[in-house]
Amino acid sequence: MDPSRKRKIRLAVALGAAVCLAAALLYTSFSASSEAAKPSELKEGRSYEVTGKVVRGSISHSGDELRFRIRDRDRDGTRSVPVTYVGSVPDPFRDGREVIVSGELKQGTFVAERDSLVTKCPSKFTKDEQSS
Repeated sequence: MDPSRKRKIRLAVALGAAVCLAAALLYTSFSASSEAAKPSELKEGRSYEVTGKVVRGSISHSGDELRFRIRDRDRDGTRSVPVTYVGSVPDPFRDGREVIVSGELKQGTFVAERDSLVTKCPSKFTKDEQSS
């Protein structure tokens, strides 16, 4: 077999394998992701990744357990849900900060999975600044 033809076949096989691997990576990364639910959307008996703002004045500690309330991120979000959490607490966690936490709603309280609390970075820009 001609050496230049061998190189072309090898190149085609390598490119085909690379395309297949890239497609598989994209498929798994998009199929594994799920949009986080709002506190107002929670229903009992199902696991969620929930996102919301920590309600001011709601943070308390009881032994190793952290308790706080979260509400929908938008300014009209008045309904809040109590959260119980055990695990590491990120340094930026505080009143008014947006958080994401995984867990399940049980008897009206969101019981978070251990070490699932993540704080979101505050936006550099607000809606008022963007419209200027």
